[in-house]
Amino acid sequence: MASPPPPPLLLTLVWAAALLWCGGCDARFVVEKNSLRVTAPEALKGAYECAIGNFGVPQYGGTMVGVVAYPKANRKACKGFDEFDVSFKARPGALPTFLLVDRGDCYFAKKAWNVQNAGAAAILVADDRDEPLITMDTPEESGRVEYLENITIPSALISKSFGDRLKKAIDNGDMVNVNLDWRESLPHPDERVEYEFWTNSNDECGPKCDSQIDFVKSFKGAAQVLEKKGYTQFTPHYITWYCPEAYTLSKQCKSQCINHGRYCAPDPDQDFSKGYDGKDVVVQNLRQVCVYKVAKESKKPWLWWDYVTDFAVRCPMKEKKYTKECADGVIKSLGLDHKAIDKCIGDPDADEENPILKAEQDAQIGKGSRGDVTILPTLVINNRQYRGKLDKAAVLKALCAGFRETTEPAVCLSEDIQTNECLQNNGGCWQDKAANITACKDTFRGKVCECPVVEGVKFVGDGYTHCEASGAGRCQINNGGCWKETMNGRTYSACTADGCKCPDGFKGDGIHKCEDIDECKERTACQCKECNCKNTWGSYECGCSGGLLYMKEHDTCISMYISFTTNLLLLQ
Repeated sequence: MASPPPPPLLLTLVWAAALLWCGGCDARFVVEKNSLRVTAPEALKGAYECAIGNFGVPQYGGTMVGVVAYPKANRKACKGFDEFDVSFKARPGALPTFLLVDRGDCYFAKKAWNVQNAGAAAILVADDRDEPLITMDTPEESGRVEYLENITIPSALISKSFGDRLKKAIDNGDMVNVNLDWRESLPHPDERVEYEFWTNSNDECGPKCDSQIDFVKSFKGAAQVLEKKGYTQFTPHYITWYCPEAYTLSKQCKSQCINHGRYCAPDPDQDFSKGYDGKDVVVQNLRQVCVYKVAKESKKPWLWWDYVTDFAVRCPMKEKKYTKECADGVIKSLGLDHKAIDKCIGDPDADEENPILKAEQDAQIGKGSRGDVTILPTLVINNRQYRGKLDKAAVLKALCAGFRETTEPAVCLSEDIQTNECLQNNGGCWQDKAANITACKDTFRGKVCECPVVEGVKFVGDGYTHCEASGAGRCQINNGGCWKETMNGRTYSACTADGCKCPDGFKGDGIHKCEDIDECKERTACQCKECNCKNTWGSYECGCSGGLLYMKEHDTCISMYISFTTNLLLLQ
């Protein structure tokens, strides 16, 4: 006898609980955090944890300095501050304002929107209860997606106790200066960033589905360039749920699951009697995983971005084209092996595990510092969940924060992503203006003062006050920083493979100055009785009186006959 259909409430709870399913273990959601450091007043000085909101634009890899303000009215920020004729926009030359507001009465995102419109640079939400920090998320169905997409300020939730201390200091008239720091919010161990995008092929789930496909379309170009050049390793993932064993034969589970209830997705329009079913979504999700797998095996994993984009455009649910036939057309247009993809998909009706979807379910489980994936969509960068706006510029900035400093690609150093600190006062680093050489190296996180390598020649030094060319080729670059001068068609240089040393005939430090040695005056050459000494630049000329011949190696004058006889004997 078939199992009775689950009550609607139970079914709803099953889908909610399924987000936390991890194969019998306790689900673990990790709250992503950044650091908040109070620099004044003295009584509050120190570092505090705060939770990054899942909206707005966190400044991954960077910092922000500001002054905390606590409004006298509208303290929960559920209304626009223009209704109270209040603005928190900083005056020219002043530190930006970080507005502290209270939790409660409206969505977190709504508070951020009102605070942003009031001119504040960031929002700090003080919790209203003593509890561990939570992640502030966007509402599932708000109907006001336009403001969600336009929130650009960073947000952070702080504990109730810390919030109370901030409020007390402000009420006492103290100026509260803070530094919001995201530099360590994402790991940045090496020159390659690994990231995952947990998404969904369903295009009828409202604002979040719309934001997912808009992000894929806008980010596709940057993602493909980074992947092709080896800067990143990208992996797409798809969340699936299971149907409790007692209900696998129910109408609801049959319409929303494949492989006998093992892999499920909610009905796209929440109506079991019409349109596409949840199982259709599972199959298309599986197809997209297999497209990535086959593309990766052919050394072209970036084709996933083309497939997902084209499928969304060519095969939408509302036009009743969300089908295998339409998907095969997209696959064929990209030159992928659709037979290999079909083999990867397997039989959705089989009463057995699908290895691809089983691996996806296993990947949902948090490992190490990464928690379970419970929010859709979710971006995971270097095994840490991204929080903030799903936007091309914001995500690219977060990816750039994942590179070890000085290894980031050029796109991370563009003006749209970061500020070039080397442009002002050379970043405080060493430079040789004459040779146009600098130790300042612009990075996504700021700058480093590091002696450069120029035309194969390595400079050594501290990078701040001193850099000096080294090695055999050092003299090719600005003469190795050594003295060099030309006079009367003759050129002398103090540059050697070992450093700066004045050449023979000169004296000095070899760097700033080499002076001609007057061998005649200093009586170091041409000193025999018959010698006539004349100094030249860098050398000397020595003649002999009485028709004698000067022998430089002996610093003496001899007769030409003796010289001829000596040479004749040497030739015999």
